[in-house]
Amino acid sequence: MSYILKSKVKVALIQLVGSTPDKLANLKHAKALIDNAMQREPETKIVVLPECFNSPYDVTQFAKYSEVIEDPEAPSVNILKEIAKTHAITLIGGSIPERDPANDNIYNTCLIINEEGSIIAKHRKLHLFDIDIPNKITFKESITLTGGDKVTMVDTKYGKIGVGICYDLRFPEMAMIAARKGAFAMIYPGAFNTVTGPLHWQLLARARSVDNQIYTLLCSPARVPGSPYQAWGHSLCSDPSGKILCEADINEETLFIDLDPEVIETTRGGIPITTQRRFDVYPDVSSK
Repeated sequence: MSYILKSKVKVALIQLVGSTPDKLANLKHAKALIDNAMQREPETKIVVLPECFNSPYDVTQFAKYSEVIEDPEAPSVNILKEIAKTHAITLIGGSIPERDPANDNIYNTCLIINEEGSIIAKHRKLHLFDIDIPNKITFKESITLTGGDKVTMVDTKYGKIGVGICYDLRFPEMAMIAARKGAFAMIYPGAFNTVTGPLHWQLLARARSVDNQIYTLLCSPARVPGSPYQAWGHSLCSDPSGKILCEADINEETLFIDLDPEVIETTRGGIPITTQRRFDVYPDVSSK
């Protein structure tokens, strides 16, 4: 399967100070930063927000801040739709806690919204962040969250995009499947912490790009003074050869990146792994 990016496209990664206890303030701040980004770079077509930007990243709070996606009064859903429609952008809406009214399960969910303000896909975080690094960090999302059950790809007017959330980045199969089905990029809203971030954040982004010869984009919250959970920050974009095109620091920042189909074609032409895989020896994870 070829990697299809129809033309150059500009993407904005919004590394914002959100994830505070004031949901409405978080939403207004996200809108203000997107408004500012579009004023600065009006040709931007895809905008990405961070993981859990509208609520504290806290297992004891996810249920309280959760919303039913289909609820016409859901504040986060409505403002994301409004933003996308106002600016005629494809919005990768970070993630928000979602409640499924059918079973009351809580999910960590990314909404993908098109230029008309319609939800065209949603990704429920597949891999829950349950870790215990002695004397450093213990965190168990599964205390309150349920994992999703599918790999998410979305068709946009620019081509196909794969979407994951944070810990999903560590599992290469998701990017393999998306890339082999034609995605030109994997986009991961994420909130790696200050222990795992310096170890693996950039490394994993580059690995997903090199393995699949696609763009990989990571969008983190900025640091929030006084928050019990501190995100690593360092939102970034890795190109199909694994080169870091841009990377934020720990503070609030908006990154703009031009994704270029010629870079994909040149990378794949020079090192043609896409045509040299040995599926006669090992299985193709995208064939199911």
